[in-house]
Amino acid sequence: MNFTGIVIGVSSFLCIGLFHPIVIKAEYYFGTRCWWVFLLVAVSCIVGSLLTKAIIPSTILGVVAFSSLWSILELFKQRKRVEKGWFPKNPNRKEK
Repeated sequence: MNFTGIVIGVSSFLCIGLFHPIVIKAEYYFGTRCWWVFLLVAVSCIVGSLLTKAIIPSTILGVVAFSSLWSILELFKQRKRVEKGWFPKNPNRKEK
């Protein structure tokens, strides 16, 4: 039996599910100014994926990389959701 597809599928599901609350918390505590952290993680994981010979770790690094890139977009969308009142605004964070 080959479990490669199942492992990659479950890993992708968990990765995407993990990035959703990370984006919400990042926007709450740091606003959109932390977008570069997601970019740094993405570039690192892309490089790691390219340099990894094993299929499963390389694929998981690729999924993390592109989930991180997608999170940059979601971070800015989250700011708009907060402005609409769909999510709470951090009263302690200073705005520019």
